[in-house]
Formats: sequence, structure tokens, C-alpha cells
Amino acid sequence: MKKALFLDRDGVINIEKDYLYKIEDFEFIDGIFELCQYYMSQDYIIIVVTNQSGIARDYYTQKQFENLTSWMIGMFDERGVDIQHVYHCPHHPTITGTCTCRKPEPGMLLNASKEYDVDLENSIIIGDKESDIEAGLNAGLTCTYLFNNNSTCKDSKATKIVSKLEEIYNANTK
Repeated sequence: MKKALFLDRDGVINIEKDYLYKIEDFEFIDGIFELCQYYMSQDYIIIVVTNQSGIARDYYTQKQFENLTSWMIGMFDERGVDIQHVYHCPHHPTITGTCTCRKPEPGMLLNASKEYDVDLENSIIIGDKESDIEAGLNAGLTCTYLFNNNSTCKDSKATKIVSKLEEIYNANTK
């Protein structure tokens, strides 16, 4: 079985912007490439799990999401990072009804586990919202990081709260 580093997209890979779908608005968060490179060197596969209710809300289309995702994967690729898969939930409970993929539900992580033979117990999730952490816990992960550069968040079920991505991989390299 493989270990996976699960990453939320908005707020972890890129700076959070409401309903981001344009390449020109996409800004990578400092340290994301180094974080992924570190975990790849530790034999983790990299998987993105992202809620994208903007699709259900008709703020952008599935095709626009796919175009941005393809570009993002290319940017990682240029830096030697292999994004194994990007799972997304295009639903919103009040528009499309409930689903099993929208975080905090664990559906995306469970699908990744089946598709890529992922050992969930020994995998990691990094998210910027409590729903990311809960999705990881609901899937059986034991290591969860809440990335919150606003350091006011003290109440989380996360294993650790970090304000910079470097805190995650620097702690493991010392």
C-alpha cells in the first residue's frame, strides 16, 4: 500500500480567492512545491481533494475547473512534482443535495484509497478548514495538519496547526 499526502487546493496550494477558476488569478502559496518535493522523497504520492461548489452555483463550469487544474498540474510538473490525481466535489448541499464527496465527508479520500491502493492510516492531509481535517479523520487518517496563517485558530481536531507550510516539512528534516 502507498502513503498519500492529501492536499486541499484553495488555501493550501493557492491563495484563497472566492470561486477561483482563472489562471491569471491563481497564486501559489509559498512552500507548496518544496512541501510536495519533500513528501515525494519520502515515498508519498500527492493527491488533491477539493470542494468546488462554484460549479454547482454556476460561477464557473466543469470545463473551466478542468482547464485551471490542468495548468496547475503542469506548474507542479515543471518543478518535479507529480500530482497523482485531483479529486473534486462539484456539489453544494442546498443546490444539488447531499453527497458523500463534499468534505467533511470522506468520499474523495476513500475513492483515492481504492483507486491508488492508499494506506489511509499512514497518510496525511493538509487543509485550511476544519472540514478538511474532519474528512481526513472520517477516512481514518491519524496525521492531520490545519494550515492557518492567521494563527488565531486554536480549536481544531487537527494533529497540528501550522502557520507556514515550511513548519510541516522542516520539522521532519531536523
